[in-house]
Amino acid sequence: MHMGARSGRQGFPVAASMAAGRRSRERDFRRRSALAMLRAMIRSLALAAACCLPAGGALAHPHIFITTALELQVDDTGRLTGVVVTWDYDEMYSMLLLDELQLDPDYDGILTEAELAELDGYDLNWMEGFEGDLYVSTAEGRPVTLGPPEGLGVSFDDQTYASRHLRPLERPRPASGLVVKAYDPGFYTAYDLGGGVTVSGNPACSARIIPPEIDESYKDLAAELAELPPDAEGYPQVGETFAETVQITCETKS
Repeated sequence: MHMGARSGRQGFPVAASMAAGRRSRERDFRRRSALAMLRAMIRSLALAAACCLPAGGALAHPHIFITTALELQVDDTGRLTGVVVTWDYDEMYSMLLLDELQLDPDYDGILTEAELAELDGYDLNWMEGFEGDLYVSTAEGRPVTLGPPEGLGVSFDDQTYASRHLRPLERPRPASGLVVKAYDPGFYTAYDLGGGVTVSGNPACSARIIPPEIDESYKDLAAELAELPPDAEGYPQVGETFAETVQITCETKS
């Protein structure tokens, strides 16, 4: 007899566990489907931008796709102290990066410790003024200042390059109500939160991901593109329009 079908108190936890697992898989499937749709629509936008915008203009569209994971570090007093960011680059960019740095000459997709060391910190040599494509703000929209990145290592698995770094807050502040977004304002790089968002350090705090309103985003973008002159050399700063929003909530002690 199937364990989930057993009657009585002994069988209930098994059935409940199976139902919970099924709901979890369904949520995971819906999220993966939404991410796939988002990526497909972004790639469609890139194609439209390449085909339909004035030739010769330096108009940006996504060239790099990064699956991002965020770990929100909250201390025991409920303050956000930092964000650990994982960038998992797409296969095409990863391949171009290896070629540029002349790594993996045997093309087996396995890097030596020396090669990984050469990659370590490669994407953390930021220009002055670069925000790291990570933005934290209050519920009212006031920006929260982040410190410079602190490297946490790199990896190369399944033909993709991934790196991790910490962005400490210059001044830790109450986490509840804060908003976090990962995006490139110029949309040269497209980020999605397929790596997940977690909260560490305080079990009273949690985070939820709110997807962008894609249809409205395209309408806004179309309106901005329509206003561009034929000889436009710039591109609307639309990265935030397509960004997922992370909201942090902390339960208050009664």
